Amino acid sequence: MAITKKELKSKPVSKVTFKVTKEVIGEATTVFLVGDFNGWDQTAEPLKADKKGTFSATLDLETGRDYQFRYLVDGVRWENDEAADKYAQSPFSDAQNSVVSL
Repeated sequence: MAITKKELKSKPVSKVTFKVTKEVIGEATTVFLVGDFNGWDQTAEPLKADKKGTFSATLDLETGRDYQFRYLVDGVRWENDEAADKYAQSPFSDAQNSVVSL
């Protein structure tokens, strides 16, 4: 897993790329990025797979705040990102969410 951040100079936004490797998700066919930036919509942000089986997506996120998120794999399994800046308790269950700080 990996998270890369590139802050834009022209506005208070960072381009944030989220990547999930095949070693983490196995033979998954779909991965969605679900978080407070999309209202926890389980279908709003699909990650695209490359030839090696790594899934990724890039979002423009406002700087100066934290965003909680998780990956939904094949619609049934939730995964956190080991590259997250920190973790926060989920208000929806006893699980923790990954957090990216911008």
